[in-house]
Amino acid sequence: MSRQSTAALLAELNRLKLEVHSLKTEQGTEISIGNYLLTRLEQLGVTNMFGVPGDFNLGFLDLVEDHPNIEWVGNCNELNAAYAADGYARVKENSIGVVLTTFGVGELSATNGIAGAFSEMVPVLNLVGVPSISQQTAKPLLHHTLGDGRFDAYTLAAQQFTYSQASIKNTDHAAAEIDRVLIDCITKARPVYLALPTNLVQAKISTQRLRTPLTRSPPPNNSDVESFVLDLIEKQFEEAGGDAVVLVDACAIRHGTREEVREFLEKTKLPVYSTPMGKTAIDEDSDRYGGIYLGSISRPEIKDKVEAAKLVLSIGGLGSDFNTGNFTYNIPVKRTIELHSDHTKVQYAAFPGIGMKELIPKLSDRLKTHAVTASKIPVLKFLAPVPKEETGVITHTYFWPRMAEFFKAEDVIVTETGTANFGILEVPLPKDSVLVSQILWGSIGWSVGSLLGAALAARDIGRKRVILFVGDGSLYSHAHSSYSQLTVQELSVMLRVGVKPIIFVLNNSGYTIERFIHGKTRYKQRSILTFAADEVYRKYNDISNWKWTSLLSTLGDTDETISQSYTVNNKDELSNLLNDASFARADKMQLVEVIMDKFDAPKSLHLQAEMGAKSNSYDNNSNPMTAFKM
Repeated sequence: MSRQSTAALLAELNRLKLEVHSLKTEQGTEISIGNYLLTRLEQLGVTNMFGVPGDFNLGFLDLVEDHPNIEWVGNCNELNAAYAADGYARVKENSIGVVLTTFGVGELSATNGIAGAFSEMVPVLNLVGVPSISQQTAKPLLHHTLGDGRFDAYTLAAQQFTYSQASIKNTDHAAAEIDRVLIDCITKARPVYLALPTNLVQAKISTQRLRTPLTRSPPPNNSDVESFVLDLIEKQFEEAGGDAVVLVDACAIRHGTREEVREFLEKTKLPVYSTPMGKTAIDEDSDRYGGIYLGSISRPEIKDKVEAAKLVLSIGGLGSDFNTGNFTYNIPVKRTIELHSDHTKVQYAAFPGIGMKELIPKLSDRLKTHAVTASKIPVLKFLAPVPKEETGVITHTYFWPRMAEFFKAEDVIVTETGTANFGILEVPLPKDSVLVSQILWGSIGWSVGSLLGAALAARDIGRKRVILFVGDGSLYSHAHSSYSQLTVQELSVMLRVGVKPIIFVLNNSGYTIERFIHGKTRYKQRSILTFAADEVYRKYNDISNWKWTSLLSTLGDTDETISQSYTVNNKDELSNLLNDASFARADKMQLVEVIMDKFDAPKSLHLQAEMGAKSNSYDNNSNPMTAFKM
């Protein structure tokens, strides 16, 4: 029996034990509901909890602050706290992120971050302190309510953005409900919602269930169906004569199959490519790794190799617009095999319940006979040499290959929605590095809050360097929101908790990704009143220019002893800084302002934005101010 099958059976045994505990009267040592939850979180490897204090969660916060192994990380706002929990869970795999808010006003502020975690399949516990059971029953005109007695309104809202929900009502079912949502969180890789009333935080329940670990593995595959699927896939490979490629995507990361995929590739020697959301799922220094496949936006040599293969084995695929070159994959279904967390597809046939974590090791043993043939399929090395340019201006064409020379093994690299998300795709990353990005949800400003969680998680697991690339627009604003709240505030929390990221602020005077989608170019406009023709430039993508190098001293490092800031205006200044050994050691928090042209962007962003603009179908002639043609 394989290691994965044994783990699946053990997980099922633990699940059954928990069901038995729920059915029988529990006796023995007691523990408060609040501490029961904290013990479960500790068992899941949680060492940091993010959030904002509020009057309905303060009693629980007393327990958090007194806990020996879980640190409270107070955030500047709930949205940033949700972002931080997201980043923490992405870097500390096999654990979860936790964000604690108060009833109503707090939890709604975190909703965008929770929705992003749901969209991107990140396991986060959305924990909310809520009014007492007696208040929920009597329904007084309580603060933080909508004023109409609907105390369940926020729980109903959470149903849209979390996989499962639990509202603790009594001591009888508290432990089982906590366990239920936590199991959903770790097995489905989605956020879950838990409401904890003020009067039940200290209520006592049995500790008996704590003796049984929570189930991490999904239910075992049906052996008969799995055997049939293996035969079917093996037959497809034989008919293809071994002419196949592997395409690794986001869900291979989210559902914990990195190791299984690595062993599969070692045994089969198949050429492998990744998608943008699957980047760093496999080591990019492998001689069988060919780069990023992004549909029509791909490098021509990558596009040709993937689309010419007789068979494409997709592992953990996620077909979103920015992950597929705006849906421009050119791979027929009849040449595709898809492995997912909870189902498998072979051409047009679907097999529900046959998950990849258990299937991949068995597939490795079946397909290793094709290794000799597969190893002869040429794979062009994915390289990004630093170009020689006459100008001293820092261009994206130069910047990302030069940064690739700076990266080290085991770096955690966080990129923001926009130029950074696309620029990082154009260069290979070192062995065992981790890329943290939010390509599907794409909330501008997410990366700054996420950086805090990622840095704390990296410190927990012994990774030295965490590097953020963020545009000035993303650092300035948050989440496409009309509010003036700033993700930049979270830099103050980073200084307080002692993490030491390197932050590259790409100063291009605003929202470059949105300029390329719409509003970038000037055009002639006639005034309705004067009929005079004027040059018009869309200003909504511009922002005020801050003194970025003063942020860290303003936000906490008042004597400038635990941080350092720099501005690089040209290629020489950038290269000299990157070559500085003290800078590269990352032994203090560092911010680098990189001056770039406002209309410069990575090539892939140019192409993606052009297709996105066409999809949006904006029509200037619908504007009465532009209806008067020249």
